[in-house]
Amino acid sequence: MEIENRSVEFIPESERYGSARRLFTIWCSANMQVTTMVIGALGVVAGLNLGWTFIGLILGNLIGSIFMAAHSAQGPHLGIPQMIQSRAQFGVIGAGVPLAIVVLAYILFTAANGVVMRDSIKAVVPVSDNNAIILFSILTLIVGFVGYELIHRIGAWMSAISSIIFAMAAYTVLQHGLPEGVWLLSSNTFKFAIFCLVVTQAASWTLGFGPYVADYSRYLPTSISTRSTFWYSYLGIVVGSTLLMLLGAIMAATAIDVTTDPGSAIANLFPGYTHLAYYVIIIGVLGWNVMNLYSSYMSTTTIFTSFNGSSRISLLTKFVIMAIVAIIVTWIAIAAQYNFSAYFSDILIGQVYVLVPWSAINLADYYLIRKGRYCVAAMYDVNGIYGKVNWNTLSIYAVTVVVQIPFMELSFYKGPIASLVGTDISWLPALVIPSVLYYLVNRGKRLHLTPFESGHSSVPNTQLNGA
Repeated sequence: MEIENRSVEFIPESERYGSARRLFTIWCSANMQVTTMVIGALGVVAGLNLGWTFIGLILGNLIGSIFMAAHSAQGPHLGIPQMIQSRAQFGVIGAGVPLAIVVLAYILFTAANGVVMRDSIKAVVPVSDNNAIILFSILTLIVGFVGYELIHRIGAWMSAISSIIFAMAAYTVLQHGLPEGVWLLSSNTFKFAIFCLVVTQAASWTLGFGPYVADYSRYLPTSISTRSTFWYSYLGIVVGSTLLMLLGAIMAATAIDVTTDPGSAIANLFPGYTHLAYYVIIIGVLGWNVMNLYSSYMSTTTIFTSFNGSSRISLLTKFVIMAIVAIIVTWIAIAAQYNFSAYFSDILIGQVYVLVPWSAINLADYYLIRKGRYCVAAMYDVNGIYGKVNWNTLSIYAVTVVVQIPFMELSFYKGPIASLVGTDISWLPALVIPSVLYYLVNRGKRLHLTPFESGHSSVPNTQLNGA
């Protein structure tokens, strides 16, 4: 299998391949792994019963996945990475602001995966805590460097293999039965604050894929419909994330510790086959971790190429950037490994404050303002029609982040509205405020598209590499 040569540039039609169905397997497998189980367990651990936790998890997944899938649909149409498209809203250089935040968010999540997999690695390889994290980072770097096609192939295989092992795990847990009353849906068992937190955490999880989801659909032919791209992405993430979150909740309800070491929690259900189970678990999380590293590299590259207008990156530069990101990730994971619960909860909620406003702005521009009509070549031109910095968009983004402060709840801060409601509901204003403001400020563009924007989004590759 060849190492991927493309990076942040436009993918010409001659290099497009595949069908929308592969979006189902990659997003199902990316979520069908033990880190997703931790999200499902948090509500039960916080004191909500299983019935209400199920409803909250399903609701959060159904809502958050809508926005994720809407981003995915942009990939085949534009043929560029997700965050390159942000240059049309923020300006070619201005897009560096949300890009830097995206890089930070995925670095933190990649580090979290290293901590989650530490004990699973140690179960199959006799190494220390730190070396287990380092080994997982090295594996992530190798697969991420090979790139797009290997990531998709791992996703296809793991969606099937993981389905089998987690179905068997669910059967084993349910065989032992559940405590009485865990399904009771009544006013006495409903805890509003925790229920809202469960919805927020589930929605945050799926919303968090938005900034890189089109990275994995950009090689698909332009003939693939927006509807197909949307639904295969939507169903893939809903099925994978919901089922694993529900399993995590069930295991937590039976007093199985899922949050500390989810890998061992699953592997120990298979006596005599624990090593085989550990390998499946490790590869499952590795697949998602690679996606985080790959897209961290793509976003980092997008920031630096905005200053010189380049669109081609050498394999050596690709490896160096990925290696630097991997080193940073490893350092954070080693530093945070013994205070993981607070760390993971904070980054899960914290990403809402910065990623959701970007998502709202991007989708409002794509679906309501420009209706998918862009000049792709101009996204690589610092002096082009999208400008260097769009201060209006950056102001809307900044205002939204500030407005969320009273809604915030982290391990070290709780805003007045969060205290009044009892939990963090910042994702609601984070979605509504920027989309409304952006639409009001830019709605005139619908009637004044430039000649370059009014045609098909695809452009010859020679326009993008300076040939």
